Amino acid sequence: MNKQFTWKVLLIVAVAAISGWAIHNYGIQLGLDLKGGTSYLLKVDLSQIETAGRGQAVKQAIEILGKRVNRFGVAEPIIQAVGTDRILVQIPGLKEQDRAEARSLIQKTAKLEFRLVHADNDTLQREATSPYFRAPLGYTNLTETVVREGRSETRSYFCKTTPEQGLTGTYVERAFVDYDNLGRPHISMEFNKEGAALFAKVTRVNVGRQLAIVLDGQLQSAPVIQDEILGGRAQISGSFSLAEAQNLASVLENPLQAPVTILEDRGVDPSLGKDSINSGVRAAVFGAAAVVIFMAVYYLAAGLVANLALILNILILIGVLAMFKFTLTLPGIAGIVLTIGMAVDANVLIFERIREELAAKKGLKVAIVAGYQRAFVVIFDSNFTTIMAAIILIMLGSGPIKGFGVTLTVGLIANLFAAVFVTRVGFDWLIGKGWMKSFKMFHIFNVIPKINFLGVWKMAFILSWLIIAVGVYSFVQRGGMNVGKGEVYGIDFAGGDSLTMSFAQRVDVDKLRAALEATGFKEAYIQYSKGTERDELVLRLPENSGEKVYAMLQTSFPEAGFKEPSVEHVGATIGQELLTEASWAVLVALGAIMIYVAFRFGEFAYGLGALIALAHDVLMCVGIFCLAGVGHTFSLPVVAALLTIIGYSINNVIVVFDRIRENRKLASTRLSYHELINRSINEMLPRTILTAGTTLVTALALMLFGGRVIYDFAFIFLVGVLVGTYSSIYIASPIVLWYHRDEGKSANPAPAKSVAAKA
Repeated sequence: MNKQFTWKVLLIVAVAAISGWAIHNYGIQLGLDLKGGTSYLLKVDLSQIETAGRGQAVKQAIEILGKRVNRFGVAEPIIQAVGTDRILVQIPGLKEQDRAEARSLIQKTAKLEFRLVHADNDTLQREATSPYFRAPLGYTNLTETVVREGRSETRSYFCKTTPEQGLTGTYVERAFVDYDNLGRPHISMEFNKEGAALFAKVTRVNVGRQLAIVLDGQLQSAPVIQDEILGGRAQISGSFSLAEAQNLASVLENPLQAPVTILEDRGVDPSLGKDSINSGVRAAVFGAAAVVIFMAVYYLAAGLVANLALILNILILIGVLAMFKFTLTLPGIAGIVLTIGMAVDANVLIFERIREELAAKKGLKVAIVAGYQRAFVVIFDSNFTTIMAAIILIMLGSGPIKGFGVTLTVGLIANLFAAVFVTRVGFDWLIGKGWMKSFKMFHIFNVIPKINFLGVWKMAFILSWLIIAVGVYSFVQRGGMNVGKGEVYGIDFAGGDSLTMSFAQRVDVDKLRAALEATGFKEAYIQYSKGTERDELVLRLPENSGEKVYAMLQTSFPEAGFKEPSVEHVGATIGQELLTEASWAVLVALGAIMIYVAFRFGEFAYGLGALIALAHDVLMCVGIFCLAGVGHTFSLPVVAALLTIIGYSINNVIVVFDRIRENRKLASTRLSYHELINRSINEMLPRTILTAGTTLVTALALMLFGGRVIYDFAFIFLVGVLVGTYSSIYIASPIVLWYHRDEGKSANPAPAKSVAAKA
């Protein structure tokens, strides 16, 4: 073995070791559904807010608290309004040392003001010792504490009671931690355009004066204005630890209009019972095992190599999740399993390419090299487009949308490394040792089929959009246009009732869930919370169902002794802003995919085909989901499944487009576009069957064995796999055929453009 091979092996070992180290040292942070966490009930002080603006103040507080809580990582917290002036914040997996920090971060109002210090401050401070002294009108005495050479010093300043010309933290656009020449942390701030102009004006007319920086009524510093400050930048210096500076920067970027106080701090149990968690994990194991067994049986020795790479893929993904403290939920576990099904696609593409090279009578080494080279182009394109979409979700989204984008990006990069790099090293090692002398595998077809897929494309195209129209009609009829309030929206979007009860005897969560489902309440969040005085059971239910559920529980579980019920309305955990962010992110991602595909394939037709196919797949999944029954409602896992479908569908489209592009380049190919596309689809049929089949198996395992909690997630993905496979043949490909309709009847298709030849 040469040095290059040795370095490749060392790289693989290093990546595996780092991933294992991260999992061992950081552990995996589990979500509220799997482990529980800490619950804070907050009261919003609306006394200084006009009645008409109180609802907006609570809404703004929810948004700001979400941004502050994400300071602890992509934690997927629950943040929702309770009644008219309270907010429930639940954070999973907080360590004991983080709880005090969380309390402080949640409650800090971050009211930042820039106030002028009295020009005769020194004289006033000397006179202030007199019992007859009266502070100047409009000024108040504030004290600053600084630490110099290990000693604390206090300095007092008479500061205006109001900010100078209204210069407050509302103009701060960005705040971050910076360091002085001695390495001490301070907070740097950048104002927006209006604030920068105001700050320049204040400093210009007050050169030589001190400008006090006051946060929540506490003096932070009072620097002297040396000159007019342009550029809209300021800083707060003081005796900050790094953690204090980071927290302060976070709250300055996210100030609250109305202060909040913590009324109650409780620990909460997992929202899923042991049986639900076990069934979800069991379904994940079944799905993953099915894929692994299939690869080993169908591809024999090559399948074993692919399975080892798959294990490394999962190790890397979980290692990164652990290292960066991303939260793992039950739908997240399901998503990892579906990632396994999708990861097989790269291996199938490579192995089927190697099969083609061997069929052309090439030697084993040459066939493997050629197979990887030819497959890499399409693997790169399909993964890059999905990564591009994921990065857009990270940039434009927040909270769970951003978390989904991060997880998807990590999974795809890990897949590229494992499926392409690691398997190639494995084959080189086996051939070098003389242990692999042939590349045996089973066949779906002994010869390439000649099915006329495009013979019915017009009928299929029309039928698809008719189904979508019916589905969209169902969506509208179930209140889909009334975002967050229609029948089609679940508790995550619409909010509902919060039923809180004390109890004498605990009932298993799974038994409670079964009783609720039997009564017709298929969607419910169930949690036991631990308080200092007593434990309580909290149910979050659809609106106007709290009293009915309480009566049912008393009848079904008399031994539990449920009493003292409290029913309150709770708001949505997915706000309008998050939906808007997600919608814009998806639209931008679709546009970016269209442009990239058009550029890579050298024709606008390919970009247009990809865009219409992806839009078709999302609309079809939404429509079928709405038509499937009243029990299906939109929740956060359903949104995650729809986002995953975009990544899965573009893979199928690019694989077909790549074969069309390749066949166009062959000088011996003298076919009409109709024949050319049909041939390309038929050549990729084995790959399509194998990839769709393995992913369907994992989705079915999640549906059949995962329980109610992840059923909707699995259902959406199952539909998406079928629709995505279908659309690559009957939606995307016909768009290319239609675009070349003038050449479609010609037996001599135009040669590929120069851009396509370079791609």
